[in-house]
Amino acid sequence: MGSYIPVTQAEHTAMLETVGVTSVEELFCQIPEAVRVRSLNIPAGKAELEVRAALEEIAEKNTVFRGIFRGAGAYNHYIPAIVKSVTSKEEFVTAYTPYQAEISQGVLQSIFEYQTMICQLTGMDASNASVYDGPTASAEAVSMCRERRRNKALISATAHPDVIETVRTYCTAAGTQLEIVPSKGGKTDPAALKALLDDTAACFLLQQPNYYGLLEDAAELGETAHNAGAKYILNVNPISLGLYKSPAEYGADIAVGEGQPLGMPLSFGGPYLGFMACKEVLVRRLPGRIVGETADKDGNRAFVLTLQAREQHIRREKASSNICSNQALCAMTAAVYLAAMGESGLRQAASQCHSKACYAAGEICSIPGFSPVYNGAFFHEFVTTSPMNPEKLLEGLERKGILGGLPVEDGILWCVTEVNTKAQIDALVHALKEVCTHEAVV
Repeated sequence: MGSYIPVTQAEHTAMLETVGVTSVEELFCQIPEAVRVRSLNIPAGKAELEVRAALEEIAEKNTVFRGIFRGAGAYNHYIPAIVKSVTSKEEFVTAYTPYQAEISQGVLQSIFEYQTMICQLTGMDASNASVYDGPTASAEAVSMCRERRRNKALISATAHPDVIETVRTYCTAAGTQLEIVPSKGGKTDPAALKALLDDTAACFLLQQPNYYGLLEDAAELGETAHNAGAKYILNVNPISLGLYKSPAEYGADIAVGEGQPLGMPLSFGGPYLGFMACKEVLVRRLPGRIVGETADKDGNRAFVLTLQAREQHIRREKASSNICSNQALCAMTAAVYLAAMGESGLRQAASQCHSKACYAAGEICSIPGFSPVYNGAFFHEFVTTSPMNPEKLLEGLERKGILGGLPVEDGILWCVTEVNTKAQIDALVHALKEVCTHEAVV
């Protein structure tokens, strides 16, 4: 890391003027005043013991739910104890890739192993050393597909809203036209996709399973995109790959997704991990860092940064990507998780997610007023109607120590993972009946 160089007041003012603001307060004006932390309101001069006690008192105001039935991009999975045991070692936690990266063989090997596992998981030929999160990975994948004569990107309306908005931001900055492919019955409308594909379409991005939990007709949609000469990007849930086809088997050119389910706790929203993998023909377009295997002068196995130099990604508007770092500790976490789970463990976790979600969907929809919004196969998320205002319903569940699903346009998006027991699901169903009955009486 470089040394710290103080900024003068004149330089401070000049930087603010460059971005079009007059003060730091104005720079952060879009952050609501209600969520800004001005001070922890702890008097000065307190001893460490007193400060700790004060902070613990503040922390006790947090609500810890007994059951979590919400996903929508961040999922509550079981994390084997060995994952944190390995990744919390000091040599991993404090590691930062130096500018002469090859002297850190241990860090490079951990990234190489991660890349290998992502390729095995997705069926792709090459993986990068990760990016910041899943939506960023999707947006970077779209950027990989741009060509001079093909400067239009298509994305399904059934993708996660955060993914759509991140892709939109990238496309706006790059001057790329973005078209949203409409949905029909909770899934991508194949006729609409075919109508939007023309000789200017660079790529089509599909999420599998989609935002509503449904399994898309991924092979058919990918073939439609390829027939029009467009690249096919598949955004996947990595746990679902223990049960369903890989992106390669669906015919994808690029596979991306949010790696949080691979051993990372919810942690109030991060840090998470964006994984990216592609076919060999696109490997030189992969953004960020890529670790390769080679041999040193003595013939010993060694690891290097390959294909791209860090400086290539800091050329501002001339660069195809400005990703110049990676989530190395999160990538190692994913690798340790996958190594601990193994092929059979991942398959078992995915199978339990699906079977428990099916049980929960059946039990919830047996309550009067609840019914499936969409027909079709799903993985571990599903949408139901609600007999009352979803917000009030979920508030009632929260009072009982249960975090329910997420309100969406047509109802409530529920999620069930392998950590949800039958007893928890039954308790959720019982609580739903009580809340609905109480509100009906009121």
